[in-house]
Amino acid sequence: MSPQRGGRRRVLVTAGPTRERIDPVRYLSNDSSGVMGFAIAEAARAAGHEVILVAGPVDLATPKGVRRVNVESAREMLSAAREAFSECDALFMTAAVCDFRPVRRLSGKWRKKDDGQERASLELVSNPDILASITRRKGGRLVVGFALETGDGLRRAKRKLEKKRMDYVVLNGPLALNASRTSVTILGRDGSQRRLTDRTKRAVAKELVGLLSPDAGR
Repeated sequence: MSPQRGGRRRVLVTAGPTRERIDPVRYLSNDSSGVMGFAIAEAARAAGHEVILVAGPVDLATPKGVRRVNVESAREMLSAAREAFSECDALFMTAAVCDFRPVRRLSGKWRKKDDGQERASLELVSNPDILASITRRKGGRLVVGFALETGDGLRRAKRKLEKKRMDYVVLNGPLALNASRTSVTILGRDGSQRRLTDRTKRAVAKELVGLLSPDAGR
């Protein structure tokens, strides 16, 4: 899909965690707050773009003028994101998707402890890779993803950039979770590398939305 007139684009943003249900009252998840994704959605809308926000379970207000789609599981997010991307020409994939889900969701409460067992095991299966799935039909559209890494994160982020057909990957660390400020490294498919240190997530969001500009070096 080509950009809309006047540089206005249709932008898809995914945000927040996913939840993978074990039973009606328990689930697997992570500490993602969704703040970064919501900040990108807000900044993109303020820049005049049309924005669809696919959000996992977070307690955040929808930015004004943004169309929001709420989901819970990874498979729900994949379905919603795939549908939305069909009408968009840019994607910011900030969601922290659970890598695994229980093989079977129990209809009633899991009661292993009631059987006197001190240990229990939970069989898991891989969730779909949302970003890799969507970018199979990327074409010339802008795709920006995130990589939350520890240790030698730069090497892994570069590998993810190529493997998942992104234009840019934003490398950050676990300190970004549930924080108002963050430090990130923006890696481009063109070999570019830019470091933003101790910025508010809103400030980082504005920088990332700037990648939508035709002269951003894509």
